[in-house]
Order: sequence, then structure tokens, then C-alpha cells
Amino acid sequence: MNEKGGEVKPGEVGEIVLSGPTLMSGYWGRPEATEETIKDGWLHTGDLAKVDEEGFFYVADRKKDVIISGGENIYPAEVEKAFLEHPKISDAAVVGIPDERWGEAGMAFIVLQKGERMTEEEALRFCEERVAKYKVPKFVKFVSELPQTASQKIMRHKLREEYLGQKG
Repeated sequence: MNEKGGEVKPGEVGEIVLSGPTLMSGYWGRPEATEETIKDGWLHTGDLAKVDEEGFFYVADRKKDVIISGGENIYPAEVEKAFLEHPKISDAAVVGIPDERWGEAGMAFIVLQKGERMTEEEALRFCEERVAKYKVPKFVKFVSELPQTASQKIMRHKLREEYLGQKG
């Protein structure tokens, strides 16, 4: 579904929404969260995907993680996948940070393989060869590890907080 509630065409990215008799009726004791998630009988998953002509779904990213830079949508998972093709990089996360000119800009947090070295320029040049120029992060920070939940999902909000804490 697109932002206006209409179906997307094959190849276009939209949010996966569900409806049916066995879906949840809401969050216990959290009416605001329920209102945000269930609209007009449709459960909004927060997952963005595109569907092909045969009906197969391809998940692009989480809606809350999309970076909007200069009016363009940037899916962090795509950029992270590009970074992970480099043999020196063991992990990567890309988040949106405030940018006066573009609204948001990408910032990559990169974990290198043990014993490896890399410059910011080298990382960005590698990424530029794999994604459109507007998707390449504006900044890179090398870190020893990425903050993760118990289920090993990257805690992007912690990365944003770290960046904003350094700026302020």
C-alpha cells in the first residue's frame, strides 16, 4: 500500500498491510500504538516491500528506517548490503541524521574485520561503485561493534543517539 492507502504497482515499494479474521485486535493497554498500527481494519506492519509480476514479495526495509534525503527515499538495507560486499568489512549499519540542506543524510557505522584498516574515502568510494550516488552516505564512522538487541537486530536509535550526542 502506498502512503495514500492505494495499492502499489508491481516493482513499486509500498508498506505490507494485512487484513483478516485472525489478526490482532490491538496492543494491550496501548490505544495510541493500536491506532497507529490498525487503520480501517488493516494492520500496518511497518515493512516496506515490492511485489513482482508473479506476486512474489521482496522486502526493502522497515518504514521507520527509511532515510529521506532531498526528497529521495534511501533504504539503509540496500546500502548496508553494498558495504558488506567489501572483504574488510564485517558489519555495517546506515542511519539518517539531520542535514540542513537535504533534510536527512546517511551516516554509515562500519565494523572492520579484525586487523583490517580502511579510510572513510575508501569505504565511500567502494559504496559509490554499487549504489546510486544519492544513496551513498555522507559520513562514515568506524566502530568496534554495533549495538544489538538480544535477537541481534541493530539498534539504530542508539547509533542516532551516539551521533547526536557527539554533535551537541
